[in-house]
Amino acid sequence: MTLKKGLQRFITYIDYKSVITETEPYKGKTRRLKKNGGRDSYGKISVRRIGGGEKRLYREIDFKRDKFNIKAKVASIEYDPNRTSYIALLNYQDGEKRYIIAPQGLKVGDELISGEKVDVETGNTMPLKNIPIGTSVHNVELRPREGGQMIRSAGAYAVISSKERGLAALKLPSGEIRSFNENSLATIGSISKPEWKEIVFGKAGRKRHLGIRPKVRGVAMSPRDHPYGGGEGRSGLGMSKPKTRWGKSAVGKTRKKKKVSDKFILQRRK
Repeated sequence: MTLKKGLQRFITYIDYKSVITETEPYKGKTRRLKKNGGRDSYGKISVRRIGGGEKRLYREIDFKRDKFNIKAKVASIEYDPNRTSYIALLNYQDGEKRYIIAPQGLKVGDELISGEKVDVETGNTMPLKNIPIGTSVHNVELRPREGGQMIRSAGAYAVISSKERGLAALKLPSGEIRSFNENSLATIGSISKPEWKEIVFGKAGRKRHLGIRPKVRGVAMSPRDHPYGGGEGRSGLGMSKPKTRWGKSAVGKTRKKKKVSDKFILQRRK
């Protein structure tokens, strides 16, 4: 798996041919993905700079991995346009098929299993209390049986650093150390496609294909569109503090503390 250089502006691509074994998704686990252009349920734009992009089918991913003690064989490794990592199609012994996030090093024909106590091998899933300290994990549950919500992007992994009093401390990719319930499930190994972070898009068109629209600087706008707008020639911020487009402060503490979430943070990333 390597990065390929293009002809334009140091543009790079990932060589998928050596990894992907199937070009078409399994129809039983796909559905139409409706675009919203960054708009919420009221039709107002809540996230700017989203729109356009290629049509996509959504692949339903099994983040819960709750088919305990039933072996599954890896049928294919596939590209997923909705996420940064590869995905793998599993064929379970009872005939069911499910997609999972593909860990690094997973191959077609490998056997995976979920359970309370299973072998500590790449792709297997079990509770944090039964995973040895120092093991790399991904797709970690915040609360038991709710499905993996943490560490799901390409190349990411967390390391189990300690366990005590029903909690397991994990060092996250950001450097933050956070406690999780020891009964929460986690999958062994790191996530595939770590070279995704090294991609150089090289041109605006590649971003438009992903549904990412252009970003305009505040100082390039008019005074009615942004607090930084207007002025003769190039003008900086002057003595004003950084503000959002709507005039709210954009420096310092701008978020409300979440008491429930913060109490599990043992060491911040900064």
